[in-house]
Amino acid sequence: MQAPHRAISAQTPKEKFLVELLDSLWERYRSRVEYARRYEEMVEKLGATFLNDHIAFRTIALQEPQAGIFRISRLFEPLGYSPAGVYEFPDKHLSAVHYRHRNPGFPKLFISELKSWELSDKARAIIARTLQSHRAPLSDLTVAACESMSGRSRSALLNTAVKFFAELPWGLAQKEDVPELNKESQFGAWVLVNGYDVNHFTASVDSHGTSALGDIEKTVTAMKRVGIPMKAEIEGERGSKLRQSATEAVVIEVAVKEGHETVKMPWPYAYFEVAERPWVTNPATGKSERFEGFLGAQALHLFEMTRKGQNPRA
Repeated sequence: MQAPHRAISAQTPKEKFLVELLDSLWERYRSRVEYARRYEEMVEKLGATFLNDHIAFRTIALQEPQAGIFRISRLFEPLGYSPAGVYEFPDKHLSAVHYRHRNPGFPKLFISELKSWELSDKARAIIARTLQSHRAPLSDLTVAACESMSGRSRSALLNTAVKFFAELPWGLAQKEDVPELNKESQFGAWVLVNGYDVNHFTASVDSHGTSALGDIEKTVTAMKRVGIPMKAEIEGERGSKLRQSATEAVVIEVAVKEGHETVKMPWPYAYFEVAERPWVTNPATGKSERFEGFLGAQALHLFEMTRKGQNPRA
């Protein structure tokens, strides 16, 4: 199947390392998200191309121990990413920053955080006692050094970077704390049990290269036809500069503590997104261009795809 980053023309050793990291994260994600695999199969059969528009990560902003967007961004900034937009979602107590790479072939990153200090005393206490065992961060200087590392050291760094996302960065949450925090913030409950794991990858509709998947309506229809459960509405009107939709979130068994025992409980994990960025006329310049940012209202609606009970499988 097509890996969504192999078409990127990596210019430097750092960029080659970044492609390997993104593809490793994709392999882990696709192994757990059946809908992404079905999309791959559909694209293959239709002779289309799969390129990644953006990757989303979630975190919780906390002062002690220090946590937030920077915990994730510090891994990507030494590899060529820089902030390109800031977003606020006051009703959900969320902030986000999107990052772009200096090589436009790389996907954008959308990293969001829960502002824990805005929550109730009970919710803050749950977050504090769970995150208190947050592991030490991976040094951005270590990541930056990948360019001059030997093959063995570079491979070890790649494994460490993948583990940063794949392994929970703190001790297991108590089982009763997860639904309790979920009452106030489904986003926070998600991070509690999934850590810094990928929240979603996003297929670029504009890169499909076939009329069968030529716009987001055709793409969503084709995905439904192969049995992929989709969000009821497409975010963004026809002719708008960004249009998005998503699958339902898959549900996985997550490890939690029940007293001193480790047990499993079902919880929403990730969804797969599709995005269309049509050519539109910039009213300020009169030039035709693609919008490379994000729209707050759309992002807010898509956050809800991981809400417990959002679909029958959750």
